Amino acid sequence: MHFRHLLHSFLVLTIWMLADNVALSQDIHYSQFYNSPQNLNPGLTGSFNGDHRFTLSHRDQWRFVPVPWTTFSGAYDRNIMPYHSDKHFYGVGLNVNYDRQGDSRLTLLNIGLNGAFHKLLNSKNIISLGANLGYATKGFDTKSLTWNEQWNGEKFDPTKSSGEAFQNTERVNYVETGLGLNYRYQKSARTNLDLGIGALHLIEPEVSFNGDKPTKLPRRYTFSGVGNFRLTESLDLQLHALHQIQTKYNETVFGGLGKIYLDQNRGRELQLHLGLGYRTSGSLIPTAALQYNAWYVSFNLDMDSTPFNDALDTNRGAYELHLRYIIKNVKPFRFKNCPIL
Repeated sequence: MHFRHLLHSFLVLTIWMLADNVALSQDIHYSQFYNSPQNLNPGLTGSFNGDHRFTLSHRDQWRFVPVPWTTFSGAYDRNIMPYHSDKHFYGVGLNVNYDRQGDSRLTLLNIGLNGAFHKLLNSKNIISLGANLGYATKGFDTKSLTWNEQWNGEKFDPTKSSGEAFQNTERVNYVETGLGLNYRYQKSARTNLDLGIGALHLIEPEVSFNGDKPTKLPRRYTFSGVGNFRLTESLDLQLHALHQIQTKYNETVFGGLGKIYLDQNRGRELQLHLGLGYRTSGSLIPTAALQYNAWYVSFNLDMDSTPFNDALDTNRGAYELHLRYIIKNVKPFRFKNCPIL
């Protein structure tokens, strides 16, 4: 997908995909991009305070149309500290995405392995380089679509030929590759900044359903920043921004969250996060989250103002739900802890 909110019509998009009129990808697309780090930048793999991280994400878009767009993601990553050095560490991760779109039931499933090398310049500055290697498969169901050639004057007749030639109707399979670079500044556990650059679909694989019209999946570039700043004993401010470029299409999302520390006692730590984001294609993104010890859950709405929403007289766009759990192992003194604060 070339960023859903830049598209004017759900039905036009579906036909556009099937006809392979342009080099169109079906990328995973979260407003809370910072809660899906391996989809954002492989350089973020293993970059967290803990030992094991599990994340689940769900996005449901345009629920008010007959066939909404649905996305699910699940990921696991961990960091590995070498015995012989305290100047670097590694991150490894697994990421799975499933996406289903439109009347054509266009589905995407990709499974990726991510690895990252994190170099400590000093206790406050870390440079990370990551890579992604994955397998993706996508397909659609022509039986759920109707075509001009099937109109018999009164109704669409599914027994008539569509007049369309799809040589790879059932499935298109391809290899995914990506690279990512991230810089982290950490003054403390509550004051830190991540700045990253990612390049996804690096080898631009062939993804056409029509063998007579080759179509490559265009490379996507991401530029992201997430900063957390301690304001008072019980209040932090998170600022985040993402700019993505894919051929002639681009999108920017930015926003902020206030993090209220309701309880800071060990074993019952509780935070409430409230914030607002904005997508430059015309979406307000109110967000709320709770963190209790190692558990974190976050929810947002996309309130859209696009030609598609105007035509249907609604500002409902999408909702997202994110869940995260981090395990911190208690280690003997001879074992090193991850330097991420």
